[in-house]
Amino acid sequence: MADIIRRDPHAEWIARNRLHPLHALIQTNMHGEHARWMGPNGIIRKNPHAALGFSGPNGLRRIDRSGSQQGGAVRRQGEQQASQLLLHRVEEPAFIIAVVPDLIGGRLSSHDRDLLGLARQLAGSSGAVLAVVFGEHRETGFDIAGVDRLLQLSGHEYEGYSPEQRVVALRAIEGQFLPRHWLLPDSRTGGGELGRRFAATLHERPATRVWQVKEGQCIGRAGAGSEDLARPLPKVVLACAECAEPVSEARYEARAVTLADIHSLRVLARIEDMGAVAVDPARVPMAEAEFILSGGNGVQDWDLFHRAAQVLGATEGASRVAVDEGHMPRHRQVGATGTWVTARVYLAVGISGAVQHLQGISACDKVIAINLNPGCDMVKRADLSIVADSNAVLQALIDLVEAYRRGEQREAA
Repeated sequence: MADIIRRDPHAEWIARNRLHPLHALIQTNMHGEHARWMGPNGIIRKNPHAALGFSGPNGLRRIDRSGSQQGGAVRRQGEQQASQLLLHRVEEPAFIIAVVPDLIGGRLSSHDRDLLGLARQLAGSSGAVLAVVFGEHRETGFDIAGVDRLLQLSGHEYEGYSPEQRVVALRAIEGQFLPRHWLLPDSRTGGGELGRRFAATLHERPATRVWQVKEGQCIGRAGAGSEDLARPLPKVVLACAECAEPVSEARYEARAVTLADIHSLRVLARIEDMGAVAVDPARVPMAEAEFILSGGNGVQDWDLFHRAAQVLGATEGASRVAVDEGHMPRHRQVGATGTWVTARVYLAVGISGAVQHLQGISACDKVIAINLNPGCDMVKRADLSIVADSNAVLQALIDLVEAYRRGEQREAA
């Protein structure tokens, strides 16, 4: 137990906050170097500012904020090089590590990719990673995420909230493939509940909130996140985000497999999914919002901005400049000096992209920028940039959404 990494939450927070006056000192004390430190979930993180940039004429360190260090350019470059990665095949695996990703929106999330990275560690060179997918999906990168075998279960019975039907399917997979371990994300989007239900049917005690696996031991969070609980690695593991580094340097087969008797899996569910409940986006905390429309100094018509947020169903956010000028309340400020957000879609309107703001959106999945300046840092950071007048773009989005909804109403009638 002496070799288990122990966490210092306060030191970790300072190490992640580049603006803190003790940032460099804490990094040096924790690891003896300025480029690496342990993140909140035990993963060793690298400081891109230690390796990038240049010294200015006055001896000051200048940072190249071209967007590559924020992840956008790195992801695009990775997609171009994916086909060039060495393909690994496991024809006769010695054992199976089964993973059930959440696949929010039909695509692998960062949490899912971390989970697959952990599965690859457990599988090693002799095992195979089996990904179990319920319903339709839009993911095309299972191979570069570390999947050897892909089992997709389609049908209306798996749509929406269907934990009982999914547990029956997992029991069938357990009987056919005999996985050594089951890995599910300990999330609020389905994985946490499904993993606990499935473990109960196996009469297993799952390991929950796991953030590190090492030498047959897993370490999970306990005591409201203030303590660590170590135990032998069980059959069912519910892991947190950043439980492992995602796969990035290899490509795997992702061969499709099927269940032997899929038609016998249907059950009479005791739970009926009545559909999604409409929630006012304005009441969703920004830290939990999945779609954020954020405005900055470039927004000229705030009434149009608010209307666009309402029509699009987005939670409103703002830059510090917009908040200081009184256009938005302080609790809507996004950034290192405001709220750190993890939205799946972050739509930035008229935001130039100060370093504090870019820090606050670093965990967002997709960033869209609307700006008149093609050279601003937000445009460089964005996955999709629209160089145009924000009023014209927002009005066009409103018109398109309203026309789409009118078409749906006519079809329903």
